[in-house]
Amino acid sequence: MLKLLNGAKSVLRLISVAALLMVAAVDVTFGVESPSTNLISSATQFVDLLVKEDFTGAVARFDSTMKSVLPEEKLREVWLTLQKQAGSFKQRLRARADTAGGYDMVFVTCHFEGADLDAKVVFNAERQIAGLFFVPSQAAPDSFAPPPYAKASAFRERDFTVGAGEWSLPGTLSLPVGLAHPSPAVVLVHGSGPNDRDETILANKPFRDLAWGLASKGIAVLRYEKRTKEHAAQFVGADLSHLTVKEETIDDALSAAAQLRATDGIDPKRIFVLGHSLGGTVAPRIAQADPNLAGIIILAGATRPLEDLMVEQTRYLLTLKGQPSEEDQTKVNELLAEVAKVKKLTAADASSSALLLHAPPRYWLDLREHDSLTAAKTLRQPLLILQGGRDYQVTEADFDGWKKALGSRPGVTFKLYPELNHLFMAGEGKSTPAEYEHPDHVAESVITDIADWILAKH
Repeated sequence: MLKLLNGAKSVLRLISVAALLMVAAVDVTFGVESPSTNLISSATQFVDLLVKEDFTGAVARFDSTMKSVLPEEKLREVWLTLQKQAGSFKQRLRARADTAGGYDMVFVTCHFEGADLDAKVVFNAERQIAGLFFVPSQAAPDSFAPPPYAKASAFRERDFTVGAGEWSLPGTLSLPVGLAHPSPAVVLVHGSGPNDRDETILANKPFRDLAWGLASKGIAVLRYEKRTKEHAAQFVGADLSHLTVKEETIDDALSAAAQLRATDGIDPKRIFVLGHSLGGTVAPRIAQADPNLAGIIILAGATRPLEDLMVEQTRYLLTLKGQPSEEDQTKVNELLAEVAKVKKLTAADASSSALLLHAPPRYWLDLREHDSLTAAKTLRQPLLILQGGRDYQVTEADFDGWKKALGSRPGVTFKLYPELNHLFMAGEGKSTPAEYEHPDHVAESVITDIADWILAKH
């Protein structure tokens, strides 16, 4: 097997997936916006296209050299031959970034029936895939161990499809067992980017932690693949001029909540939405659209314009490098120029297909028109708002924004965790993107606080 794979090196050079427009726009604000994370996202999306046998979509991500060396039919042949030798593809396990010889690369560990192989995806300076090799996996054993507070005997999991038709999404429902009454339930709403149901970010799975932790305490949890991950191919090259966060996130969360109300074992009057990052920012809009929700939980939700946070985060990351270079300052100036264009958008620009910060004007206009704080003030449902003190992506300034707007309103609970980062995992010192490369779990105190708050709502 390895001989054939090594001999195919000249055939296995590939180029990266272009980021989905709205993903790139918001990832800088809410996702792990380091270059390595963006490349990991591109590499894993590419592997997912191979798994779906969308070779047309995969080849569309090649540069001119790769399109000639590895056209669609040849790529199909390589992928099918690989599975004949390594066995059928079972699942994608993990991904890690590295650099060598001036190139960035991502190792995506793929579990085949007969072996674990790393898809080594090499990127050039333009963040295009400049090489692809399948090599024996050098990754450590699966680091995604259950959190210590998860009790496997307290719940069961089953497949759950959110929505129907072309945008249906595979998900997982964690359902408590042994209860004498229907359980409350929570819909988990992702941050930005093409997230999977676990909201996997490098070595961590915060949504899986939340699901298993809350289910262990008698609360059902639904998590699902985000639309921009499950249906990535439909977005690439599509006309996104009408795209807003409603289509990206809100519609699917509403479908999930409605479906839970009709699910056996769930109390239809105790359905909650928990949004993290971008999901937390738009959670008030979800609650506005569904007044029957029992409450919303906001984890690291922003209260300031996303484009402003993009600038703040960029400058923060540059401080981690020391003195910014001339090239760094040029990139900041380019970002500031794009942000200025976003600020100047008017309703007349809504139908434009031109991209600003990788998103269509309508996306930015929609965020401006539907201010989260204004929406939150209209809600009758109780709110739980949590913030990590070491979060550099959504900071205490945003947390203060929630408190200023809602502090005098009954039914709102605020909690700041000084030692936690954007993923609500503990650490020390200044938080950095590299922190997410080490496996950890959502702090047990967060699980307990959320569970106690939900269980107190009758």
